Amino acid sequence: MLKRELGIFIVVGLLTVAIDFFTYRGLIKLGLDHVSLAKGLGFISGTIFAYFANRFWTFGQQKTRAGSIARFILVYLLGLSANILINHLSIAWLPNSLLTTESIIYIAFFLATGVSATLNFIGMKFFVFTDH
Repeated sequence: MLKRELGIFIVVGLLTVAIDFFTYRGLIKLGLDHVSLAKGLGFISGTIFAYFANRFWTFGQQKTRAGSIARFILVYLLGLSANILINHLSIAWLPNSLLTTESIIYIAFFLATGVSATLNFIGMKFFVFTDH
């Protein structure tokens, strides 16, 4: 069961990351100068997709269980905080002298995504979409 859920979670995660990434990059390309705001909005857009995809597909929860939305929001707020923090720190700490700004943004994005995805899977599996 865990292996199946993890496999589906990865597919959902890739789709979620694509939504996050294209929203994030699109906002920056449209001129949003505040990178952390763009990153947060990208993450939130992916989060909306992730809730429904993980609820129905990954964890097979057809009915909303009491508190699952609140628990999901809590897990994703933790993930969002970690995502923005890791993205910000990566941009601040990656060496501008060795990497282009574009490369730094990509590396920061993927580091932030890896940390928050790990936290989100653990939180959803054992806290959100579980029988209480």
